[in-house]
Amino acid sequence: MATLWDPFQEMDRLFGSLALNTRNAPAMPMDLFREGDHYVLAVDLPGVDPGTIDVACEDRTLTIRAERTGRSGEGQWLVRERPTGTFARQLTLGRGLALDKISASYADGVLTLTIPVSEEAKPRRIEVEHGAQQPTAIEAAS
Repeated sequence: MATLWDPFQEMDRLFGSLALNTRNAPAMPMDLFREGDHYVLAVDLPGVDPGTIDVACEDRTLTIRAERTGRSGEGQWLVRERPTGTFARQLTLGRGLALDKISASYADGVLTLTIPVSEEAKPRRIEVEHGAQQPTAIEAAS
């Protein structure tokens, strides 16, 4: 009887168990999507003091920092899975965004940033002249 041996099966099992470890999970999971003429970035920050949230944009790099403090006082920990401390995440933003018009709000543990598309990057109509005829408008595809 032949036995099928997959040398990668054990590695998949090992990496799968590591992926379930909460210490390897990103401390600031996010969603990013486009909605019309702006992008929406939603970052999960449950348990963070809103006063510690800092959002900065410098040279096309968006930096988000927040701090979650741990429980102080006496007592014996039975399970401690929620990370504490300062968390930071940086994103490099592409061209065509209005970086000076980014807005942010924090509600229900979610930081939401709205990043508008710049006017130069939006589709626009260009008039095309054809000989002695009237100009014809051509719409740019969005």
